[in-house]
Amino acid sequence: MQVDSKDAGASLDIPPRRGERPQFMGTTVRAKKAELIHIEVDRRLGHEWDEWNGKPLPNAGNYAAPPSRFFTYAALTLAAMNAALFATWFVLAPRLGTIWEALPDGMLLSFAAIAIISWTWFLLLTASFYGPTLLLPERLAERGPFLRLMMWTSHVARRFGVRDWVEHAAIEVYNGLAERRRRKVGKGELLVLIPRCLSKATLDGVLDVAGRYEVPVFVATRGQLARRAIRERRPRAVVAVACERDMVSGLHDVAGKIPVLGLTMQLPAGPCKDATVDMVKFESWVKSFVED
Repeated sequence: MQVDSKDAGASLDIPPRRGERPQFMGTTVRAKKAELIHIEVDRRLGHEWDEWNGKPLPNAGNYAAPPSRFFTYAALTLAAMNAALFATWFVLAPRLGTIWEALPDGMLLSFAAIAIISWTWFLLLTASFYGPTLLLPERLAERGPFLRLMMWTSHVARRFGVRDWVEHAAIEVYNGLAERRRRKVGKGELLVLIPRCLSKATLDGVLDVAGRYEVPVFVATRGQLARRAIRERRPRAVVAVACERDMVSGLHDVAGKIPVLGLTMQLPAGPCKDATVDMVKFESWVKSFVED
């Protein structure tokens, strides 16, 4: 995406050419809305969409799914992992017994403890999401083990052909927990990350909101550049926009280090082109971070 703007309401950071460092523009607001002169949009598929066959996406690229779908597949994932542990014990126990008679029993007890701890944690996570009280601190929930479970569950869901729906549900669970932490930062301490594939109207809306709240915007053409922007900008919080596939991998890489809210997109024209987002939710998230 090539973007030219003047009198921008939000600072828009464009990714550098290879070998260059990202350039961050000032955050002073000079107008209420970014004036967008020209956008050149082409469809350059991200690696998460390498297998796309060019056909329209289901439901016009809207993969909305209830959080319960994530919990269902997450439980299946935990069950499969625990089953693999006990299968390992069953195979190794006879041989371990020849080394030391107590070793198979010790291994079984260890695996049983892992199973009890993992299921207890999962029940507390579920109760935290659906209940009135957060029973786990963020380092033991959405910014901790949840991120790994989300990735493992994504791999399982892919086997059943429902990856995007389960990932959307997982992101809903993540955001539901993260929003309830009610974190506040200064305007210059929040960073908005957007992809190159937003439609013109959506990009206009994002820049308008970011300009009104004096929040810098970075166009992340690749996940590596997004992580680099975070390292160099050092924000205290991030509002990120991406498709489900990129969002899950991005949250896994970044959310453990810095608070993130992740807004998924709708893909009516297929992946990586003319994507749209819920602008009401986007503005409410930006506002919740920077306003008292």
